Amino acid sequence: MTTAATAPALAQTPTSSPDAAVDGVDAQLLEAMAADLGTDVAGAQDVLRFQADAADTADDVAAVAGEAFAGTWLDESTRTVYAAATTDAAREAAADAGAVPVAAEHSLDDLEAIAAKIESSTVPDVIPSWWIDVEQNDLVVDVVAGGDQAATDFVATLDAPAGAVRLETGAEAPETFATIQGGVAYNINNQSRCSVGFAVQGGFVTAGHCGVAGDSTTYGTFQGSSFPGNDYAWVSTPTHTPVGSVTNYAGGSVAVKGSTAAAVGATVCRSGSTTGWHCGQIQGFNSTVRYAEGSVSGLIRTNVCAEPGDSGGSLLAGNQAQGVTSGGSGNCSTGGTTYFQPVNEILQTYGLRLLTS
Repeated sequence: MTTAATAPALAQTPTSSPDAAVDGVDAQLLEAMAADLGTDVAGAQDVLRFQADAADTADDVAAVAGEAFAGTWLDESTRTVYAAATTDAAREAAADAGAVPVAAEHSLDDLEAIAAKIESSTVPDVIPSWWIDVEQNDLVVDVVAGGDQAATDFVATLDAPAGAVRLETGAEAPETFATIQGGVAYNINNQSRCSVGFAVQGGFVTAGHCGVAGDSTTYGTFQGSSFPGNDYAWVSTPTHTPVGSVTNYAGGSVAVKGSTAAAVGATVCRSGSTTGWHCGQIQGFNSTVRYAEGSVSGLIRTNVCAEPGDSGGSLLAGNQAQGVTSGGSGNCSTGGTTYFQPVNEILQTYGLRLLTS
């Protein structure tokens, strides 16, 4: 793709107060972000303000670009929002909305259609996951070592446009992050352990692979669960009082202010009962992962690490809830890739209200 202009990002007037994005953000989260970004706390706060305005810009671009929309992403180092589109008119509209327009050959709808075709196919075992890379304007098919030929043969059956699908070899097979341990966070049927995601009216949301409807936990009972296919669940806690915050496992908490989705490139931080706080960036949306238990689609892909027991835990962009930990590969010693179930889908599915503070 090529950049069609160099207009400054975020030209529109912000719709919220400048400090709305940083009000109530936990100091430890800011410190973790600052360490990851190589800046100080003030710099991390500035990034959060940029992310809040960038989310508005991304929504505006998607609305005006229509079927030509090919995705948005951020460059936090230059405070720039890029927007890809397949037509000149859509790119002009993106520039008017405050983004730097980028020429794209494939619309987001086209790439999602290819992903849907993969979903409905018999996928070879050498392909553990696939996801849309909006920056490169293609669909990435991850391939385990030694599986190149089988993956190439499979992709050929998709009849996808030239350049729309890219193979990346060397992927590790992802796994869910539940573990058979007791202890902190919450236990399921006194057998396994996961992490609380976000508080909702009457309970909390978490990962679906952590339990099924009727399973008992430390704090209540699973009322609904979907896995595989999705990876979400919610637990009712009739004898406990949920609050709109996330534990930082250091004696404090992070206030949750809402659930505005961040863009590709945004810095996010994860809280989990095994490894605590870790930060990284969003790499893509609508990712599909093939776990041993089955495939899960519609996930957020990140380069944040996680380990067993972190499943179900919180992913935040500043004080905005993003998702709950599903699974991934790697660890927090050498780094890894972690996928998250978007929180807004969980809220909509079960008709839940996110608690904020």
